[in-house]
Amino acid sequence: MPSIFSKIISGEIPCYKVAETRDFLAFLDINPNSKGHTLCIPKKEVDKLFDLDKDTFNGLMLFSREVAFAIKKTIDCERIGMSVIGLEVPHAHVHLIPINKMEDAQFIKKELNITSSQFREIAESISKNLRPF
Repeated sequence: MPSIFSKIISGEIPCYKVAETRDFLAFLDINPNSKGHTLCIPKKEVDKLFDLDKDTFNGLMLFSREVAFAIKKTIDCERIGMSVIGLEVPHAHVHLIPINKMEDAQFIKKELNITSSQFREIAESISKNLRPF
């Protein structure tokens, strides 16, 4: 059964797309820890990050790095945190989270109220700050 991320990749479910290449997709987390919280995923459906083949794993890390640079240019924050947990969706993914303090990276308390138009604006702003892949 396809994961929700595979349905996003195929266009069955919409997303706030930040970046896309032939092999990878980045989109805003709809339940973000902070403004600009972005998920980077391989288009190949593999459940666990460390089960990715070496080229896909390395490609995902390079893709995530470029997206992180764009987020940092867009969102006022101390740094971009990276988290890989892998329990929420059975599809390898990386969380890129703008953070100012350790608590910003925790997945416990999420109280952001972001509208659809704000999500679109954030995604477009990050996209504009991407360097070419």
